[in-house]
Amino acid sequence: MRVHFWGTRGSLPASMTFQAVEQKIVKALQAAKGLNFSRDEDILHFVQNSIPFSVRGTFGTNTSCMEISGGDEYVICDAGTGIRDLGNHLAASGSAQNPSVFHIFISHLHWDHIQGFPFFVPAYIPGNRINIYGCHSGLLQAFENQQQSTHFPVNLHEMRAEINFHQLEPEQIVTISGFEVNPFAQQHPGVSFGYSFVKDGKKLVYSTDAEHKSEATTPDYPFINFIRDADLLVFDAQYNLLDAIDSKLNWGHSSNLAGVELAVSAGVKRLCLFHQDPTDDDSVLEDKLAKTRSYHKIYAGSEHQMQIDLAFDGLEIDF
Repeated sequence: MRVHFWGTRGSLPASMTFQAVEQKIVKALQAAKGLNFSRDEDILHFVQNSIPFSVRGTFGTNTSCMEISGGDEYVICDAGTGIRDLGNHLAASGSAQNPSVFHIFISHLHWDHIQGFPFFVPAYIPGNRINIYGCHSGLLQAFENQQQSTHFPVNLHEMRAEINFHQLEPEQIVTISGFEVNPFAQQHPGVSFGYSFVKDGKKLVYSTDAEHKSEATTPDYPFINFIRDADLLVFDAQYNLLDAIDSKLNWGHSSNLAGVELAVSAGVKRLCLFHQDPTDDDSVLEDKLAKTRSYHKIYAGSEHQMQIDLAFDGLEIDF
């Protein structure tokens, strides 16, 4: 499988100010002070190998959207603002002009997970077929509501693709586009659903907007079985530990440290932190990733093998 992250922020898009860009340029020039570059290739090599990611790049601004590759049809998790970039990419490559089938799995109906759909180019192209799946009974209504004339100029039913809504049942496995898909109820205001995708012996778990409290430390915690032996776990780690257990308790999100502990308990092979807090800038997120990796070695031992990433817009993972 391959996953491509088109949107990785939680709650709302995180804009980047000119001051933030300016500071990146200053830090890059400071790092290059005294160096001479005779070729453009030397500059690129310096940027890619001598400057931290938080300076040369960004973890991104879009809300949740992840694409799963592995077949002829498009499989997508959530329709945050990242789905706009996916649609624009397909349009720029010419792929959007070919009739295609899209399968979009919605974790829950909070706006940051559906707000990009009105800007999804393939939804306006006749011949495309878009299947939207979720476990909430109000799935269709939520998509209709955000495109009412009060909020948006184009009604959902005026989009020219064929759009169908399908309600799934939690823990009832269905086969869609060659994947065995299993939805799992998670603790979150209004309830959120994680999804496991199994195909050709590989297991991916997409688990965002989920809070794990004290019961998560017990060996029979149901979530552990849900993610057990996953080749890749995409995990909501919006908060640090203090926020998760104190000031933002019951807000429906988890921490990076909980992600490590649950992944280790379940034998997960690769952990990817997701749903980044919009108030965390690139340097904060880079530091969070480093501290998460350090905690993993302390918690599981230096010999324990589990790769840890922090999702950013544009990240691709093959597994």
